[in-house]
Amino acid sequence: MRWYFLRVGIVYFIVQLFSLQGNCTLIRGKVADKDGHALPFASILVIGKGKGVTANGEGFYEIELQPGVYRLSCQYVGYATQEKQIQVEGYAVTLDFFLEKQELVLPTITVSNKENPANRLIREMIRRQEQNQTNSESFNCDVYSKGQLRLRDFPSRFLSQKVDFEDGDSSKKKILYLSETISRFSQQNQKEKKIVVVSSKVSGNTDGFGLAVPDQYSLYKNLVLTGTQLNPRGFVSPLASNAFSFYRYKLLGTFSENEKLISRIKVIPKRKGEPLFEGEISIVQEDWQLHSVELLLNKSQQLELVDTLRFVQLYQEVDRGRWMLASQVLYPAAKKFGFDAFGSFINVYSRYQLNPAWNKRAFDRFLLRYEDSSNKRTSLYWDTIRPIPLTAEEQIDYVKKDSLEKRRMDPRYLDSLNKIRNKFTLPKLILTGQTILTKGNKFSLSLNPLLEQVAFTPAEGMVLQPVLRFQSKLDSGTSRRSISGALTIRTGLLNGHINPYFSTNYTPATQLRSNFFFGIGRQVLQFNPQSPITDRGNTLSCLLFEQNRIKSYEAFVFRLGYNTALGAGLSLGLNFRFENRKALNNSTSYTWVNKTDRAYTPNYPVELSSSNILNHQLADVSFSLRWQPGTRYIKLPERIVNVGSDKPVFSFTYSQALKNVFKSDGKYSKWKIGVTDSYNFGLKGLLRIRLATGGFLNRDSVPLPDYIHFNGNNSQLASEYLNSFQVLPVYQLSHTEKWYGLGHLEYNLRGLLTNKIPIVKKLKPYLIVGVNACYVSKEKNHVEWFVGVDNLLKQFRIDYVTGYQPGGVVISGIRIGFKGM
Repeated sequence: MRWYFLRVGIVYFIVQLFSLQGNCTLIRGKVADKDGHALPFASILVIGKGKGVTANGEGFYEIELQPGVYRLSCQYVGYATQEKQIQVEGYAVTLDFFLEKQELVLPTITVSNKENPANRLIREMIRRQEQNQTNSESFNCDVYSKGQLRLRDFPSRFLSQKVDFEDGDSSKKKILYLSETISRFSQQNQKEKKIVVVSSKVSGNTDGFGLAVPDQYSLYKNLVLTGTQLNPRGFVSPLASNAFSFYRYKLLGTFSENEKLISRIKVIPKRKGEPLFEGEISIVQEDWQLHSVELLLNKSQQLELVDTLRFVQLYQEVDRGRWMLASQVLYPAAKKFGFDAFGSFINVYSRYQLNPAWNKRAFDRFLLRYEDSSNKRTSLYWDTIRPIPLTAEEQIDYVKKDSLEKRRMDPRYLDSLNKIRNKFTLPKLILTGQTILTKGNKFSLSLNPLLEQVAFTPAEGMVLQPVLRFQSKLDSGTSRRSISGALTIRTGLLNGHINPYFSTNYTPATQLRSNFFFGIGRQVLQFNPQSPITDRGNTLSCLLFEQNRIKSYEAFVFRLGYNTALGAGLSLGLNFRFENRKALNNSTSYTWVNKTDRAYTPNYPVELSSSNILNHQLADVSFSLRWQPGTRYIKLPERIVNVGSDKPVFSFTYSQALKNVFKSDGKYSKWKIGVTDSYNFGLKGLLRIRLATGGFLNRDSVPLPDYIHFNGNNSQLASEYLNSFQVLPVYQLSHTEKWYGLGHLEYNLRGLLTNKIPIVKKLKPYLIVGVNACYVSKEKNHVEWFVGVDNLLKQFRIDYVTGYQPGGVVISGIRIGFKGM
């Protein structure tokens, strides 16, 4: 506490020196309850001036005023508003607020058949839902955001590794993340949004950019969307049009504030296991808008990622009968694997302009833009501009982490630290791989783990495939300029073939992402160039079930390409490829479990050919376009980041074989057009769709690897969802036809139905149904439907799939998948 007041004193002295011309005086104090307990993030408003500040996490506030007489109003959710008059005469003033719990008056209720008085109030709010959305949908305002994440406790070891934050602090209590942002937030019609970040600061990262998420979580909408990580369905608002199907309400009482009658209502979920809030809301009668909100989410209400999330909002009347959000605080908390974390993320909204006259360029392609010097502001700037003073702990965190950052930039310190990090250990070599950092962490070398290096195929026997990767960052700051690459040496221990391959990527310092790539060497390639079967899966299939699912050939390969984003949601790819191909035949029948009714099949697609390929060459060029309408971007000083849109993604690819170029034998032209889209139905789930069509324009000479191949699957492990067929044999429908079509449709109910089944709802499973189909000709087509359960133990998915083919062929099976597929 002494450190806090010392710091405040120093800041006050500096502020006074720089504000003599403005003749401003610093008013400071503390907001607490009647017992002296701090009330964090209380709101202090200068009545009639449209100016205000917010107290920090310890209840302290600061505000500058010119000489004169003012009335200050202090508000905190659940407490009576307090007003005080103050005379400002040019010297520092301390003004504390001690708030008392809001006294609520229950109206006299006559026993009759009339409905619950709380229901009447909620019904009126629902009736005015559209009007309230309209009143709060078009504005711009200033936003101060501060986010912090802390630890209360953590284990000394995790996954056999010592937990060390490298901050020289052995305490279990520490600030993991602290950032501040000042931005200008504009919104029109709930759809068009724009954020311009004026200032940004991250503790311990001078080049970092703080969180800028000024979105207002509106209860006037049917669903409150907090992000897919917390709940992909969203949470039902207590003021939703169908709220009475989910909630019960109880009137706690009423109170008067500034001659406005305000009713406080308790919100009670009708059922557990559904995405619902619990807590209290306060409603301004006659205006029929929100005054304040204090709601809670927990695990029993389908909250993901964290254990609890407290949600606090305070509204202020910024125009006659127009109440806008003044502050919003989210309090997450979670305990996982011995880590006890909690945090607070606050937005303070000020200087509202309602229904401004927008010009045509007000909402451009940039959803979020950081001004060039936004993360280079001085400490003096922040001490004079932030509306919430730092707590003593936050001040110490800035000083300590800034010092640690400078230390970590010292080459001698980095060298000593990297000696520890770069130490070779057996678990790293086997399980996770080894990484070596040098040159101030701007250059790294990594070796893939031994578990990924070892494989088996009947063609090569035991395979060793070490991959040595490098990455070099060529600029400091947030510039993209870098070079990376990999050297792969694949050795078949049985056939004695050594296949080295080197590839590299160069990313220039362009604002929109682009890169050049180059590769040369020898490779073992699958006939399907999309490589739908993994080496690990094929190894297990061979050794345990005597099934060699990968079909491969050897080739000397040369690749050259360029990819770039063009803006407006467009991206372009240009590629050249040359392959000198050779057949690769089986050389062993070795397996761990010998099946008497089974043997390895030849190392080529027997569905397409009765013999392996002949040695030949292939050169081709390809051109690809990708477009997503409505794409928006984040603009950083040195780069632009694509954040997509809610529109479909269209793609086009054209490939042309170059006959006789480098003795190329191929002569063909093929094309493909595709579209992917998703529809979020909120509580009713998510629908994902992928459609594609294509074919050969010219097919005079098409080598087997250049056929059009569909991603089939012969394994019990699921292949990539929405891009494969789960029970289609891998090469059964490969072709050179002039036209084909395919489609994938998947509907994830995301808890709909399953959240109403006792016991089952505690596991939070998601039902999934869908269909995959492809058509080449009457003789070549495949349709499969599936029903499954996702989100098992948060990681697994199980599907039952049935496929139908011409001639009455039916193929069924169970597929097990993992998150992210």
